[in-house]
Amino acid sequence: MNSTDAGDGQHHANRCYRRGMPGRGPRRPVSMADVAQLAGVSVTTVSHVVNRTRTVAAATEQAVRSAIAESGYVPDNVTRSLRSAGSRVVGLAMSAISNPYFGDVVHGIDRAATRQGYSLLLADTHDDVDGELRAVSDLLGRGVEAIVLAPSADPSTALRHARHRDVPVVLIDRFSDAADTDQIGGENVEATALLVEHLATIGHTRIAMISGQPGLGTTQERLEGYRLGLHRHGLTPRPGYIVTGHSSGEAARATLNELLTQAEPPTAVVVGNNQMTIGAMRAVRDAGINVPRDLALVAFDDFEWADLFHPRLTVIAQPTQALGEQALQLVLSRLADPGAPARRVVMKPTFVHRDSCGCGQDSPTQDTTTPL
Repeated sequence: MNSTDAGDGQHHANRCYRRGMPGRGPRRPVSMADVAQLAGVSVTTVSHVVNRTRTVAAATEQAVRSAIAESGYVPDNVTRSLRSAGSRVVGLAMSAISNPYFGDVVHGIDRAATRQGYSLLLADTHDDVDGELRAVSDLLGRGVEAIVLAPSADPSTALRHARHRDVPVVLIDRFSDAADTDQIGGENVEATALLVEHLATIGHTRIAMISGQPGLGTTQERLEGYRLGLHRHGLTPRPGYIVTGHSSGEAARATLNELLTQAEPPTAVVVGNNQMTIGAMRAVRDAGINVPRDLALVAFDDFEWADLFHPRLTVIAQPTQALGEQALQLVLSRLADPGAPARRVVMKPTFVHRDSCGCGQDSPTQDTTTPL
């Protein structure tokens, strides 16, 4: 299908959504032809998208997947039989390939699932709405009994698609006030405020924040914590001191370089996640800046090699494996009692005091950990 066809498909999809699915009377299973009419494309095109037998235009694929989510289409009878028999497979939809933080989370889920006789099926969302819908659709098409999802900025379409199929979803890491479903994640506001307050207590007043991808729940909560920490010490965010690193190492590297070239650069920086921390450390290395003598740097997320940097990084450490294990328990509880009220579980992180904040860097290099 060419680009003109893709545009026509989207136009027809909008028109079909307004008048609804064809036919009246007793409810019948949604067919591939229904999806094709809803998306404004051919049945063959729907088949290529569902079965991945041929690449179609991105706009066309999105129209088809939106129609699938809207209609609750089940690809085939094999999937239905898997669900009715109990596949004992849990789907994971998250940016696990592109975000190393989720590696420990996945390990925790896998360990808990193995103990309960479940297998895992992983789909990478790439942290965007389209990738999220594609990942959830693929997992549903493979007959998973439930899905653990690290949601995008707007998971509503993916959640609606799973709801059409009566597949429970547990949100992990990022909370969504708009989602009436089980959710689990770490505490972000007070944790980030603690990082800022620590810097302010040792004398910093020019404290900047490199935040994550806009729209994500964790990004908003950590920004709230940054502002809260400043407020508690009578400080306000300086113009240009709140910048986004888009949860990317390269973007954070460029962003920190921009911060350092300001007329009055910050003396301390709070970095919003581990990927961006790596980029920030590369930026200070390239600029020949000494941390913590010239710039204090603290971060959200601990990771395996954080204490191998010089200086060793002061961070907020999340209980990643425990987070994964608890998420699997929420899945099992939901499968056992589908009608129970939705639950929201907040897990407390730990403040790990090392050297990069600049206080006590001449003391023996021992981690000091403080649970929040």
